[in-house]
Amino acid sequence: MTRSLQAVAYTRPSALESAPGGRRLGLETSRGSTPRGTEDHPRFFAGFLTSPQAAAAGLLAVADVAAARYYQPQLRASLDPVVTGNGDRLRFESFSGCGGVYARLDVLSRGLDGDEIGHGTTNVDVNNPLREALSRIGTDDPLHLRVGPDEMAVTTLDGPVVEKKVPLPDRWLRGFAEAQVTAAGFDLRAEPSAAEAVRFLRSLPRGSGRGGSGGAQWVVPAGRGLRPTTRPVPGAVCLPGPDRLVALQRVLRHATALRVYGPPVTAGTTAKACAWEAVLPGMRLTLTLSPDASRGFSGEGGVLDALATDEAAEDAELIAVLLAWEPRVDIGDLAAASGLSAERVRAALVRLGTSGRVGYDTAEAAYFHRELPYDAGRAERHNPRLRSALALVAAGAVALDGAIGTVTADDGHVHRVRDDGGTLSCSCLWWATYRGGRGPCKHALAVRMARRGAGAGQGDGPDPASRPPTRGHEDGPDVRVDGSEGR
Repeated sequence: MTRSLQAVAYTRPSALESAPGGRRLGLETSRGSTPRGTEDHPRFFAGFLTSPQAAAAGLLAVADVAAARYYQPQLRASLDPVVTGNGDRLRFESFSGCGGVYARLDVLSRGLDGDEIGHGTTNVDVNNPLREALSRIGTDDPLHLRVGPDEMAVTTLDGPVVEKKVPLPDRWLRGFAEAQVTAAGFDLRAEPSAAEAVRFLRSLPRGSGRGGSGGAQWVVPAGRGLRPTTRPVPGAVCLPGPDRLVALQRVLRHATALRVYGPPVTAGTTAKACAWEAVLPGMRLTLTLSPDASRGFSGEGGVLDALATDEAAEDAELIAVLLAWEPRVDIGDLAAASGLSAERVRAALVRLGTSGRVGYDTAEAAYFHRELPYDAGRAERHNPRLRSALALVAAGAVALDGAIGTVTADDGHVHRVRDDGGTLSCSCLWWATYRGGRGPCKHALAVRMARRGAGAGQGDGPDPASRPPTRGHEDGPDVRVDGSEGR
């Protein structure tokens, strides 16, 4: 499994302190992106939280996910959440160490009372002493929030006093991209009342120690609540690994409603991803679950088509210039400003998502601008299926004959890819297993690239001798969330 070390530096540890008139929560920022360029410790907000207890619980829930591995939980993770200032709200995001759960707390303008909210994205320090202090908040005494250094820290500290080095697996970075592509296909499926939501969530089974809880389950709306069902039916939502919703327990007593999102489902549908959103006073907490507790988002393949086209790359460069840290990216406005079709704008946004430059908000059914403070471009460069497809094209292994594409692997096996109205199918084991449910196989991807002429500029592409094996799982060692090779 490919990984690197990410250095995250803060001027001081984040802390919750007592002060005249209430408490002060100081969240320290690391190096991040802003409209002015890269800054060491950007400042996004200073003011009061209108619902202190709910905000503290929501922050703890996001931190819980950042520190968790729901599959093989004995292997601990420790990844600092990401904070984005979008001008009218603060977004706190995290991803589980196993890559299967994405969490986001949106603190909206009505949840904040203070100065202007800044623009930018960076890591935020949520350390163990701070977690303990937040968990002890038991009253609604005034709570002042500062995101970023105060003036004294800026003028008196010469450099960071807290530095962490954390491993960042490529599959974790790819997961951020895949999660937003997956969520873009969701619709609101159920909205039970707060009381029914609490009852349902507390009835869910506890984990089995590997994050499975007996595999995927299904739920359907029933009156003002939810009820489990044994099979997928129209209107149902998949609940894969229900114990992965444990972070919602933090905020249940503050929730006013629960919203459940998922893709369309018919009889015979296989396990699908889903999103569960707790509506809180002035804020929202959303957990998005991968289709299977034993695999993360990184292998879902939803971004591969966008990565394989030169057109999407060029469009993404244009769209990136038009993004302005907007909390809600309007595709129609971008299409009008760029002169591109709405379809090409969407493809460009998917491409930008692979480098962490946009996320997706299911509550508002819209993308939002942010810049992950990582070398997220690695998610594109190190995608196993994309690398393999590029290597096949560079090696001249693709032959086109009308609607049929033939791909000859280096072991001599010949795979035939058929184009049926824009949908590609393949004779390989990957296609037979997933039927396109996890994106295109490397052979279909190579054929699509060859058709679009994507291989023409790849003369300096990967050395065929160094390409991954062409047999077995498309994502090689990154298929499973524990990093082991799938069987």
